[in-house]
Amino acid sequence: MTADTPVLRLADVSRRYSATAPAVLDGLDFALAPGEYVAIMGESGVGKSTLLNIMAGLDRPDTGRIEVDGRDLAGLDDDALTVLRRTHLGFVFQAFHVLPYLTVRDNVALPLDLASRPGAEREARVVEMLEAVGLAGRAGSYPRELSGGETQRVAIARALVHRPRLLLADEPTGNLDPRTATHILALLRGQVHAQGASGVLITHSLAAAQTADRILVLEGGRLSPYAARA
Repeated sequence: MTADTPVLRLADVSRRYSATAPAVLDGLDFALAPGEYVAIMGESGVGKSTLLNIMAGLDRPDTGRIEVDGRDLAGLDDDALTVLRRTHLGFVFQAFHVLPYLTVRDNVALPLDLASRPGAEREARVVEMLEAVGLAGRAGSYPRELSGGETQRVAIARALVHRPRLLLADEPTGNLDPRTATHILALLRGQVHAQGASGVLITHSLAAAQTADRILVLEGGRLSPYAARA
């Protein structure tokens, strides 16, 4: 791997749900440069979730190649893929997926616990991330005591606390009011860049997509630049 190696690359990726069904992804190509934050837009049902799952190694394409930091995911078994996701990837979802029985501090610390990071390093990183997302004063709170915006900030902190190379965000503001969504999108972009990560934002919203460095549209199983549609 060199400094110019894409953090994420998909080459000629195709996926269909049955032999007779239309292709959801059809010879799709994509490359994400180090430090780049890209939005992928698309209507409901065009395959955005399928694409995200393939990027994360949660689903495998019928044909094509997926690389994360130059590693071909086809050559990894399920255990190796799990390790890759824990170390190289961070996830932010529309439904938050924070654990209700853990405090804010322990939710954020979870990726470091899974990676068996030393206690001092764990605590320092958790404190750093909670400060970065403006939740230093809520470390001992539980998710039920937080607003939707605060809960999504917990999810962002958890996604980035282990300093992943790649962050994947799936409609992260879909459950938030417009004002809170604007703050969350700005925070997400700022933290991806501040942490030196690369990011993919999946969204149906142009306003959300415009917070990214580059906008692509998923349509007909392929990606095209948003500007090409004008």
